[in-house]
Amino acid sequence: MDKKNSQEIIVNHLKNYGFVYQNSEIYNGLANAWDFGPLGSLLKNNLKNAWLDFFVYSKKNMHLIDTNIILNSNVWKASGHVDNFSDPLIDCKSCKSRYRADKLILEFTNENINEQTSLEILEKIILDSKIACPNCKKSDWTKIRKFNLMFNTSIGVVEDSKSEVYLRPETAQGIFINFKNIQRTQRLKLPFGIAQIGKAFRNEITPGNFIFRSREFEQMEIEFFCEKKDTNKFFEFFLTEINTFLTTIINLKKENLKIIDYPKEELAHYSSRTVDILYNFPHGFNELWGIADRGEFDLTQHQNHSKKSLDYLDEETKKRFIPSVIEPSVGMERLLYALVVDAYKEEVLDDNSTRIVLKFSPNLAPYKFAVLPLSNKLSDKATAVFEQLISSKNICTYDAAGSIGKRYRRQDAIGTPYCITIDFDTVNDDTVTIRDRDSMKQIRMKINEINLEKVKKAF
Repeated sequence: MDKKNSQEIIVNHLKNYGFVYQNSEIYNGLANAWDFGPLGSLLKNNLKNAWLDFFVYSKKNMHLIDTNIILNSNVWKASGHVDNFSDPLIDCKSCKSRYRADKLILEFTNENINEQTSLEILEKIILDSKIACPNCKKSDWTKIRKFNLMFNTSIGVVEDSKSEVYLRPETAQGIFINFKNIQRTQRLKLPFGIAQIGKAFRNEITPGNFIFRSREFEQMEIEFFCEKKDTNKFFEFFLTEINTFLTTIINLKKENLKIIDYPKEELAHYSSRTVDILYNFPHGFNELWGIADRGEFDLTQHQNHSKKSLDYLDEETKKRFIPSVIEPSVGMERLLYALVVDAYKEEVLDDNSTRIVLKFSPNLAPYKFAVLPLSNKLSDKATAVFEQLISSKNICTYDAAGSIGKRYRRQDAIGTPYCITIDFDTVNDDTVTIRDRDSMKQIRMKINEINLEKVKKAF
Protein backbone atom coordinates (compact mmCIF):
# COMPACT_ATOMS: atom_id res chain seq x y z
CA MET A 1 0.00 0.00 0.00
CA ASP A 2 1.32 3.43 -0.99
CA LYS A 3 2.44 5.11 2.23
CA LYS A 4 1.21 8.58 1.29
CA ASN A 5 -2.27 7.24 0.41
CA SER A 6 -2.53 4.79 3.29
CA GLN A 7 -4.20 7.19 5.73
CA GLU A 8 -7.05 7.95 3.33
CA ILE A 9 -7.47 4.25 2.51
CA ILE A 10 -7.55 3.24 6.19
CA VAL A 11 -9.89 6.06 7.21
CA ASN A 12 -12.35 5.18 4.42
CA HIS A 13 -12.19 1.52 5.43
CA LEU A 14 -12.94 2.30 9.05
CA LYS A 15 -15.82 4.63 8.10
CA ASN A 16 -17.34 2.09 5.69
CA TYR A 17 -17.35 -0.72 8.25
CA GLY A 18 -18.61 1.17 11.29
CA PHE A 19 -15.44 1.77 13.27
CA VAL A 20 -15.57 5.58 13.08
CA TYR A 21 -17.95 8.23 11.77
CA GLN A 22 -17.41 11.89 11.05
CA ASN A 23 -18.72 13.86 14.02
CA SER A 24 -21.98 15.76 13.29
CA GLU A 25 -21.96 14.39 9.74
CA ILE A 26 -25.61 15.25 9.01
CA TYR A 27 -24.70 18.91 9.69
CA ASN A 28 -21.67 18.76 7.36
CA GLY A 29 -19.42 17.60 10.17
CA LEU A 30 -17.18 19.15 12.79
CA ALA A 31 -13.59 19.41 11.59
CA ASN A 32 -11.14 16.90 13.01
CA ALA A 33 -13.76 15.32 15.28
CA TRP A 34 -14.76 11.66 15.15
CA ASP A 35 -17.36 9.40 16.72
CA PHE A 36 -16.70 5.72 17.31
CA GLY A 37 -19.26 3.33 15.84
CA PRO A 38 -20.20 -0.15 17.07
CA LEU A 39 -16.96 -1.82 15.96
CA GLY A 40 -14.74 1.07 17.02
CA SER A 41 -16.36 1.12 20.46
CA LEU A 42 -15.78 -2.61 20.91
CA LEU A 43 -12.16 -2.24 19.79
CA LYS A 44 -11.61 0.67 22.20
CA ASN A 45 -13.05 -1.27 25.12
CA ASN A 46 -10.91 -4.30 24.29
CA LEU A 47 -7.81 -2.08 24.24
CA LYS A 48 -8.77 -0.52 27.58
CA ASN A 49 -9.31 -3.93 29.11
CA ALA A 50 -5.95 -5.16 27.78
CA TRP A 51 -4.24 -2.10 29.32
CA LEU A 52 -6.05 -2.57 32.63
CA ASP A 53 -5.28 -6.30 32.75
CA PHE A 54 -1.58 -5.76 32.02
CA PHE A 55 -0.77 -2.58 33.94
CA VAL A 56 -3.32 -2.54 36.77
CA TYR A 57 -5.12 -5.78 37.61
CA SER A 58 -2.02 -7.98 37.35
CA LYS A 59 0.10 -5.68 39.56
CA LYS A 60 -0.07 -5.88 43.34
CA ASN A 61 0.68 -2.19 43.93
CA MET A 62 -1.59 -0.53 41.34
CA HIS A 63 -4.94 1.18 42.02
CA LEU A 64 -7.60 2.52 39.64
CA ILE A 65 -9.50 5.79 40.14
CA ASP A 66 -11.85 8.00 38.13
CA THR A 67 -11.77 11.77 38.65
CA ASN A 68 -13.89 14.63 37.31
CA ILE A 69 -13.33 16.38 33.99
CA ILE A 70 -13.91 19.79 35.62
CA LEU A 71 -11.69 20.58 38.61
CA ASN A 72 -11.20 23.62 40.82
CA SER A 73 -9.40 26.27 38.71
CA ASN A 74 -6.66 26.50 41.33
CA VAL A 75 -5.55 23.01 40.28
CA TRP A 76 -4.51 24.36 36.89
CA LYS A 77 -2.88 27.44 38.37
CA ALA A 78 -0.77 25.26 40.66
CA SER A 79 0.16 22.82 37.90
CA GLY A 80 1.29 25.65 35.62
CA HIS A 81 -1.29 25.00 32.92
CA VAL A 82 -2.90 28.44 33.19
CA ASP A 83 0.40 30.23 32.57
CA ASN A 84 2.41 27.75 30.54
CA PHE A 85 0.18 25.26 28.70
CA SER A 86 0.36 26.88 25.29
CA ASP A 87 1.62 26.42 21.75
CA PRO A 88 3.38 28.97 19.52
CA LEU A 89 0.76 30.23 17.04
CA ILE A 90 1.59 31.91 13.73
CA ASP A 91 -0.71 33.10 10.90
CA CYS A 92 -0.10 33.66 7.23
CA LYS A 93 -1.11 37.26 6.48
CA SER A 94 -1.92 36.45 2.85
CA CYS A 95 -4.29 33.48 3.13
CA LYS A 96 -5.04 33.58 6.90
CA SER A 97 -3.92 29.96 7.38
CA ARG A 98 -2.89 29.17 10.96
CA TYR A 99 -0.01 26.98 12.09
CA ARG A 100 1.96 25.84 15.09
CA ALA A 101 5.33 27.52 14.57
CA ASP A 102 7.36 24.57 15.94
CA LYS A 103 5.57 22.07 13.69
CA LEU A 104 5.97 24.39 10.70
CA ILE A 105 9.72 24.49 11.32
CA LEU A 106 9.85 20.71 11.76
CA GLU A 107 8.03 20.16 8.46
CA PHE A 108 10.39 22.39 6.48
CA THR A 109 13.73 21.88 8.22
CA ASN A 110 13.29 18.50 9.94
CA GLU A 111 14.48 20.25 13.10
CA ASN A 112 12.77 19.34 16.40
CA ILE A 113 12.13 22.40 18.54
CA ASN A 114 12.57 22.43 22.30
CA GLU A 115 9.35 23.56 23.98
CA GLN A 116 11.43 26.03 26.00
CA THR A 117 12.59 27.85 22.84
CA SER A 118 11.66 31.54 22.89
CA LEU A 119 9.23 33.07 20.40
CA GLU A 120 11.99 35.38 19.14
CA ILE A 121 14.22 32.43 18.22
CA LEU A 122 11.32 30.66 16.48
CA GLU A 123 10.65 33.78 14.43
CA LYS A 124 14.34 34.02 13.50
CA ILE A 125 14.41 30.37 12.35
CA ILE A 126 11.34 30.91 10.14
CA LEU A 127 12.87 34.07 8.66
CA ASP A 128 16.37 32.66 8.15
CA SER A 129 15.03 29.41 6.67
CA LYS A 130 12.72 31.36 4.35
CA ILE A 131 9.82 29.12 5.30
CA ALA A 132 6.77 29.69 3.09
CA CYS A 133 3.11 29.09 3.88
CA PRO A 134 2.23 25.51 2.85
CA ASN A 135 -1.13 26.78 1.57
CA CYS A 136 -0.33 29.90 -0.52
CA LYS A 137 3.49 29.57 -0.76
CA LYS A 138 4.06 33.15 0.45
CA SER A 139 6.35 34.18 3.31
CA ASP A 140 4.31 36.89 4.97
CA TRP A 141 3.87 35.95 8.61
CA THR A 142 2.37 37.50 11.72
CA LYS A 143 4.29 37.67 14.98
CA ILE A 144 4.28 34.40 16.89
CA ARG A 145 2.16 34.46 20.05
CA LYS A 146 1.34 31.94 22.74
CA PHE A 147 -2.01 30.16 22.43
CA ASN A 148 -3.35 28.48 25.60
CA LEU A 149 -4.67 25.02 24.81
CA MET A 150 -7.23 24.72 27.61
CA PHE A 151 -10.96 24.96 26.95
CA ASN A 152 -12.58 27.29 29.46
CA THR A 153 -16.19 27.44 30.55
CA SER A 154 -18.09 28.80 33.54
CA ILE A 155 -20.13 27.42 36.40
CA GLY A 156 -22.91 29.17 38.28
CA VAL A 157 -26.48 30.21 37.44
CA VAL A 158 -26.28 33.97 37.82
CA GLU A 159 -24.15 35.87 35.31
CA ASP A 160 -22.25 37.98 37.83
CA SER A 161 -21.55 35.01 40.09
CA LYS A 162 -20.20 32.65 37.44
CA SER A 163 -16.71 31.28 37.94
CA GLU A 164 -14.30 30.39 35.15
CA VAL A 165 -13.28 26.74 35.05
CA TYR A 166 -11.49 24.54 32.55
CA LEU A 167 -12.01 21.18 30.90
CA ARG A 168 -9.03 19.13 31.98
CA PRO A 169 -6.22 18.96 29.40
CA GLU A 170 -4.80 15.82 31.07
CA THR A 171 -5.94 13.24 33.60
CA ALA A 172 -2.78 13.35 35.75
CA GLN A 173 -3.73 16.28 38.01
CA GLY A 174 -6.85 14.49 39.25
CA ILE A 175 -4.52 11.80 40.55
CA PHE A 176 -2.09 14.21 42.22
CA ILE A 177 -4.76 16.12 44.12
CA ASN A 178 -6.18 12.82 45.42
CA PHE A 179 -2.79 11.37 46.38
CA LYS A 180 -3.32 11.83 50.11
CA ASN A 181 -6.90 10.49 50.05
CA ILE A 182 -5.88 7.34 48.19
CA GLN A 183 -2.77 6.72 50.27
CA ARG A 184 -4.72 7.13 53.52
CA THR A 185 -7.92 5.22 52.69
CA GLN A 186 -6.11 2.29 51.05
CA ARG A 187 -3.33 2.31 53.71
CA LEU A 188 -0.67 2.28 51.01
CA LYS A 189 3.09 2.14 51.43
CA LEU A 190 5.56 3.28 48.79
CA PRO A 191 6.03 2.29 46.07
CA PHE A 192 2.53 2.26 44.56
CA GLY A 193 0.79 3.43 41.42
CA ILE A 194 -2.51 5.13 40.64
CA ALA A 195 -4.05 4.60 37.20
CA GLN A 196 -6.84 6.38 35.37
CA ILE A 197 -8.60 6.21 32.01
CA GLY A 198 -10.54 9.31 31.03
CA LYS A 199 -11.36 12.11 28.63
CA ALA A 200 -9.07 15.10 28.16
CA PHE A 201 -9.55 18.23 26.05
CA ARG A 202 -7.03 20.42 24.24
CA ASN A 203 -7.88 23.30 21.94
CA GLU A 204 -5.26 22.26 19.40
CA ILE A 205 -4.20 24.84 16.82
CA THR A 206 -3.76 22.24 14.09
CA PRO A 207 -5.56 18.99 14.89
CA GLY A 208 -5.49 16.37 12.17
CA ASN A 209 -4.04 13.15 10.80
CA PHE A 210 -7.35 11.40 11.52
CA ILE A 211 -7.61 10.47 15.23
CA PHE A 212 -3.90 11.01 15.91
CA ARG A 213 -4.50 14.57 17.16
CA SER A 214 -7.98 15.77 18.11
CA ARG A 215 -9.43 18.23 20.57
CA GLU A 216 -11.26 15.57 22.59
CA PHE A 217 -9.47 12.33 23.39
CA GLU A 218 -8.97 9.66 26.03
CA GLN A 219 -5.83 9.11 28.06
CA MET A 220 -4.63 6.03 29.89
CA GLU A 221 -2.20 7.24 32.53
CA ILE A 222 -0.32 5.94 35.53
CA GLU A 223 1.32 8.03 38.23
CA PHE A 224 3.74 5.77 40.07
CA PHE A 225 4.91 7.09 43.44
CA CYS A 226 8.25 6.01 44.87
CA GLU A 227 11.33 7.20 46.73
CA LYS A 228 13.71 9.37 44.72
CA LYS A 229 16.50 6.78 44.93
CA ASP A 230 14.27 4.24 43.13
CA THR A 231 13.13 6.40 40.21
CA ASN A 232 15.58 5.02 37.65
CA LYS A 233 14.67 1.43 38.56
CA PHE A 234 10.94 2.02 38.07
CA PHE A 235 11.50 4.13 34.96
CA GLU A 236 13.29 1.21 33.32
CA PHE A 237 10.64 -1.19 34.61
CA PHE A 238 7.82 0.71 32.92
CA LEU A 239 9.83 1.20 29.75
CA THR A 240 10.22 -2.57 29.52
CA GLU A 241 6.56 -3.17 30.37
CA ILE A 242 5.38 -0.74 27.69
CA ASN A 243 7.55 -2.44 25.08
CA THR A 244 6.18 -5.84 26.12
CA PHE A 245 2.61 -4.59 25.93
CA LEU A 246 3.09 -3.10 22.47
CA THR A 247 4.95 -6.01 20.89
CA THR A 248 3.52 -9.01 22.75
CA ILE A 249 0.05 -8.13 24.05
CA ILE A 250 -1.25 -6.09 21.09
CA ASN A 251 1.36 -7.39 18.61
CA LEU A 252 2.66 -4.21 16.98
CA LYS A 253 5.62 -4.86 14.70
CA LYS A 254 8.94 -3.93 16.29
CA GLU A 255 10.15 -2.28 13.08
CA ASN A 256 7.29 0.23 13.35
CA LEU A 257 8.47 1.40 16.77
CA LYS A 258 11.25 3.80 17.69
CA ILE A 259 12.42 4.98 21.12
CA ILE A 260 13.59 8.56 21.72
CA ASP A 261 15.40 9.32 25.00
CA TYR A 262 15.45 13.12 25.02
CA PRO A 263 18.55 15.10 26.01
CA LYS A 264 18.21 17.25 29.10
CA GLU A 265 18.01 20.52 27.16
CA GLU A 266 14.83 19.29 25.40
CA LEU A 267 12.96 18.22 28.54
CA ALA A 268 9.85 19.87 29.94
CA HIS A 269 10.47 21.98 33.03
CA TYR A 270 8.99 19.35 35.35
CA SER A 271 10.89 16.36 33.94
CA SER A 272 14.39 15.04 34.66
CA ARG A 273 14.00 12.30 32.03
CA THR A 274 11.49 11.71 29.25
CA VAL A 275 11.30 8.87 26.75
CA ASP A 276 8.84 8.72 23.86
CA ILE A 277 7.93 5.54 22.03
CA LEU A 278 7.19 6.57 18.45
CA TYR A 279 5.08 4.64 15.95
CA ASN A 280 5.38 4.75 12.16
CA PHE A 281 1.95 6.22 11.36
CA PRO A 282 0.96 6.95 7.74
CA HIS A 283 2.18 10.52 8.30
CA GLY A 284 5.52 9.26 9.63
CA PHE A 285 7.06 8.41 13.00
CA ASN A 286 5.29 10.29 15.79
CA GLU A 287 4.63 10.06 19.52
CA LEU A 288 2.59 7.07 20.66
CA TRP A 289 3.47 6.54 24.32
CA GLY A 290 5.47 8.70 26.72
CA ILE A 291 7.13 8.05 30.04
CA ALA A 292 8.45 10.86 32.21
CA ASP A 293 10.26 11.21 35.51
CA ARG A 294 8.24 14.09 37.00
CA GLY A 295 10.13 14.03 40.30
CA GLU A 296 8.45 15.84 43.19
CA PHE A 297 7.21 18.72 41.00
CA ASP A 298 3.45 18.10 40.98
CA LEU A 299 2.88 17.18 44.62
CA THR A 300 5.14 20.04 45.71
CA GLN A 301 3.23 22.54 43.57
CA HIS A 302 -0.13 21.43 44.95
CA GLN A 303 1.17 21.39 48.50
CA ASN A 304 2.50 24.95 48.14
CA HIS A 305 -0.66 26.33 46.52
CA SER A 306 -3.24 24.50 48.63
CA LYS A 307 -1.32 24.86 51.91
CA LYS A 308 -2.28 21.24 52.62
CA SER A 309 0.32 18.61 53.45
CA LEU A 310 0.87 16.13 50.63
CA ASP A 311 3.99 14.52 52.02
CA TYR A 312 4.44 10.86 52.87
CA LEU A 313 5.36 9.44 56.28
CA ASP A 314 7.68 6.45 56.23
CA GLU A 315 6.46 4.46 59.25
CA GLU A 316 9.82 2.72 59.69
CA THR A 317 12.16 5.71 59.51
CA LYS A 318 9.58 8.30 60.67
CA LYS A 319 10.77 10.58 57.88
CA ARG A 320 8.38 12.76 55.92
CA PHE A 321 9.07 13.56 52.26
CA ILE A 322 7.40 14.27 48.93
CA PRO A 323 7.46 11.11 46.76
CA SER A 324 8.88 11.12 43.26
CA VAL A 325 6.63 10.22 40.33
CA ILE A 326 7.13 8.14 37.18
CA GLU A 327 4.40 8.76 34.60
CA PRO A 328 3.68 6.39 31.69
CA SER A 329 0.95 7.97 29.53
CA VAL A 330 -0.72 6.92 26.27
CA GLY A 331 -3.59 8.32 24.22
CA MET A 332 -6.29 5.78 23.52
CA GLU A 333 -7.02 7.07 20.01
CA ARG A 334 -3.35 7.02 19.01
CA LEU A 335 -2.98 3.47 20.31
CA LEU A 336 -6.08 2.35 18.42
CA TYR A 337 -4.86 4.06 15.24
CA ALA A 338 -1.47 2.34 15.50
CA LEU A 339 -3.19 -0.99 16.07
CA VAL A 340 -5.34 -0.57 12.94
CA VAL A 341 -2.40 0.58 10.78
CA ASP A 342 -0.39 -2.44 11.89
CA ALA A 343 -3.28 -4.86 11.35
CA TYR A 344 -4.46 -3.61 7.94
CA LYS A 345 -3.42 -5.92 5.08
CA GLU A 346 -4.29 -6.23 1.41
CA GLU A 347 -3.50 -9.80 0.36
CA VAL A 348 -3.43 -11.30 -3.13
CA LEU A 349 -4.85 -14.83 -3.03
CA ASP A 350 -4.10 -17.88 -5.19
CA ASP A 351 -6.97 -17.01 -7.57
CA ASN A 352 -5.47 -13.49 -8.03
CA SER A 353 -8.33 -11.90 -6.10
CA THR A 354 -7.51 -9.47 -3.28
CA ARG A 355 -8.84 -9.58 0.22
CA ILE A 356 -8.63 -6.83 2.83
CA VAL A 357 -8.06 -8.17 6.31
CA LEU A 358 -7.53 -6.61 9.74
CA LYS A 359 -5.21 -9.02 11.54
CA PHE A 360 -6.09 -8.10 15.11
CA SER A 361 -5.11 -10.36 17.96
CA PRO A 362 -8.24 -12.46 18.70
CA ASN A 363 -8.48 -10.94 22.19
CA LEU A 364 -8.65 -7.42 20.73
CA ALA A 365 -10.89 -8.07 17.71
CA PRO A 366 -14.35 -6.44 18.01
CA TYR A 367 -16.12 -9.76 17.33
CA LYS A 368 -14.52 -13.06 18.29
CA PHE A 369 -16.84 -15.19 16.17
CA ALA A 370 -19.20 -14.74 13.24
CA VAL A 371 -22.04 -17.25 12.86
CA LEU A 372 -22.86 -17.93 9.20
CA PRO A 373 -25.72 -20.24 8.14
CA LEU A 374 -24.88 -21.95 4.84
CA SER A 375 -28.51 -21.76 3.79
CA ASN A 376 -31.60 -19.83 4.89
CA LYS A 377 -33.11 -23.22 5.78
CA LEU A 378 -30.53 -23.44 8.57
CA SER A 379 -31.38 -20.09 10.16
CA ASP A 380 -33.13 -21.63 13.18
CA LYS A 381 -30.11 -23.80 14.01
CA ALA A 382 -27.70 -20.93 13.33
CA THR A 383 -29.70 -18.59 15.58
CA ALA A 384 -29.62 -21.18 18.36
CA VAL A 385 -25.83 -21.48 18.03
CA PHE A 386 -25.47 -17.68 18.01
CA GLU A 387 -27.59 -17.32 21.16
CA GLN A 388 -25.65 -20.10 22.88
CA LEU A 389 -22.36 -18.34 22.15
CA ILE A 390 -23.47 -14.91 23.36
CA SER A 391 -24.98 -16.42 26.51
CA SER A 392 -21.46 -17.72 27.24
CA LYS A 393 -20.12 -14.13 27.08
CA ASN A 394 -18.67 -14.48 23.57
CA ILE A 395 -19.03 -11.26 21.57
CA CYS A 396 -20.29 -12.44 18.20
CA THR A 397 -22.01 -11.30 15.05
CA TYR A 398 -24.53 -13.04 12.82
CA ASP A 399 -24.32 -12.75 9.03
CA ALA A 400 -26.73 -14.45 6.64
CA ALA A 401 -26.61 -12.11 3.62
CA GLY A 402 -24.83 -13.11 0.39
CA SER A 403 -22.62 -16.01 -0.60
CA ILE A 404 -20.44 -17.67 2.00
CA GLY A 405 -17.36 -16.30 0.23
CA LYS A 406 -18.58 -12.71 0.43
CA ARG A 407 -19.42 -13.16 4.09
CA TYR A 408 -15.92 -14.47 4.79
CA ARG A 409 -14.51 -11.36 3.10
CA ARG A 410 -16.73 -9.07 5.19
CA GLN A 411 -15.55 -10.70 8.40
CA ASP A 412 -11.91 -10.55 7.26
CA ALA A 413 -12.35 -6.81 6.63
CA ILE A 414 -13.51 -6.13 10.19
CA GLY A 415 -10.97 -8.45 11.80
CA THR A 416 -13.20 -11.29 13.05
CA PRO A 417 -10.72 -14.10 13.78
CA TYR A 418 -13.11 -17.07 13.45
CA CYS A 419 -16.13 -17.75 11.27
CA ILE A 420 -18.51 -20.51 12.35
CA THR A 421 -20.42 -22.02 9.42
CA ILE A 422 -23.64 -23.88 10.14
CA ASP A 423 -24.22 -26.54 7.48
CA PHE A 424 -26.64 -29.45 7.06
CA ASP A 425 -24.37 -31.83 9.00
CA THR A 426 -24.68 -29.49 12.00
CA VAL A 427 -28.34 -30.43 12.39
CA ASN A 428 -27.41 -34.10 12.75
CA ASP A 429 -24.16 -34.08 14.76
CA ASP A 430 -23.93 -30.62 16.41
CA THR A 431 -20.58 -29.93 14.77
CA VAL A 432 -19.69 -26.79 12.84
CA THR A 433 -16.95 -25.67 10.46
CA ILE A 434 -14.66 -23.05 11.99
CA ARG A 435 -12.51 -20.96 9.63
CA ASP A 436 -9.37 -19.17 10.80
CA ARG A 437 -9.08 -15.61 9.46
CA ASP A 438 -5.30 -15.51 8.98
CA SER A 439 -4.57 -18.93 7.52
CA MET A 440 -8.07 -19.49 6.07
CA LYS A 441 -7.80 -23.10 7.28
CA GLN A 442 -10.94 -24.89 8.46
CA ILE A 443 -11.68 -27.46 11.15
CA ARG A 444 -14.76 -29.21 12.53
CA MET A 445 -15.65 -28.77 16.19
CA LYS A 446 -18.51 -29.65 18.52
CA ILE A 447 -20.71 -26.65 19.29
CA ASN A 448 -20.53 -27.17 23.05
CA GLU A 449 -16.71 -27.12 22.91
CA ILE A 450 -16.41 -23.71 21.31
CA ASN A 451 -14.62 -21.03 23.32
CA LEU A 452 -11.98 -18.54 22.27
CA GLU A 453 -9.00 -20.14 23.98
CA LYS A 454 -9.81 -23.64 22.71
CA VAL A 455 -10.34 -22.43 19.15
CA LYS A 456 -7.06 -20.46 19.21
CA LYS A 457 -5.19 -23.60 20.27
CA ALA A 458 -6.88 -25.65 17.53
CA PHE A 459 -5.22 -23.50 14.88
